[in-house]
Amino acid sequence: MKLSSIINVLETIAPLSFQETYDNSGWLTGDPSWDCKGIMVSLDATEDVVMDAFSKGCNLLVVHHPIIFSGLKRIDPGNYVGRAVIAAIKHDVAIYAMHTNLDNVIEGVNGKIASLLNLRQVVSLRKREGVLRQLVTYVPKAHLDQVRNSIFNAGAGHVGLYDECGFYLSGTGSFRANEGADPFIGKIGERHYEDEVRMECVYFQHKEAEILSALKTAHPYEEVAYQLFDLPNSVNSIGSGAVGELEEAINEKDILLKIKEIFGLEVIRHTPLLGKKVRKIAVCGGVGSFLIKDAIRAGADLYITSDVKYHEFFDADGHLVLADIGHFESEQFTIQLLFDLLIEKFPNFAVLKSGLKTNPIQYFI
Repeated sequence: MKLSSIINVLETIAPLSFQETYDNSGWLTGDPSWDCKGIMVSLDATEDVVMDAFSKGCNLLVVHHPIIFSGLKRIDPGNYVGRAVIAAIKHDVAIYAMHTNLDNVIEGVNGKIASLLNLRQVVSLRKREGVLRQLVTYVPKAHLDQVRNSIFNAGAGHVGLYDECGFYLSGTGSFRANEGADPFIGKIGERHYEDEVRMECVYFQHKEAEILSALKTAHPYEEVAYQLFDLPNSVNSIGSGAVGELEEAINEKDILLKIKEIFGLEVIRHTPLLGKKVRKIAVCGGVGSFLIKDAIRAGADLYITSDVKYHEFFDADGHLVLADIGHFESEQFTIQLLFDLLIEKFPNFAVLKSGLKTNPIQYFI
């Protein structure tokens, strides 16, 4: 199997178009056309992790954090980025990063954290806008099933937990074929009237090319009439962070103890306890201070994230308990998440988890 075939499947779950503008997810080293010998997953792609993959016969390393984050002017073995890139190139290890695109889907990093906490009714904390578009097209009645089945199979018509969603309005269309045309129905030079159906459906923008190709292939007309509209609608399953509810409210100290146990923490930095029960919890793996106000607006009693600066703790302002559990600690289960996704999609393929702990932060207790 080609490396590209494996990544194409992962990108149906976390498309690259969902990454933030500052990010560098995607292929970092290697050739997607290589045959895959084995896959290793890790949070980071350090030199040691690259060599771990190579030593175990894996030539595809799927990671969360891009080792190349900004432009490189030189590949220098004097720093950890250069050493990792040199090792990957020297030993033909392809590195593919799923970073903020995996953060921004509810099946990704934040959904994993929510599941560990047994949260229910989980949705994105800051829902992303501009990911949906609307297709309007006109189809002869006799060919409606053929066309809609084709575009639904290509990914159109998904709304939340529903698929194959569409709207249909019957009417009459007209056209006149000019010289050189090859009309499916009607005659050259004569106006033709046809019973048609106006079909409307929404789709994720990253699927547009595939959907339009399916439309044009299935549609009987030589010239297919269609319109595309941008939609400002947000989607519950796409966006930054996540928020959900516990089945039963729990006091603040007990939930902090539970968090320490689940994430194997030595310490939690947090704002003063408010002396109330915790029911609604917001989470964001990695740097999440930019979502503090979103967590407050969502009515969260507790917001779990990492890398919060001193002055940012004041932003909690008595509305909720803000807990910083550490960057690596908040994202450590991303390794299991990636492993599970790959095993589910490729059950007969060799997928390994790196046993190397890449957390650069240590605690002296």
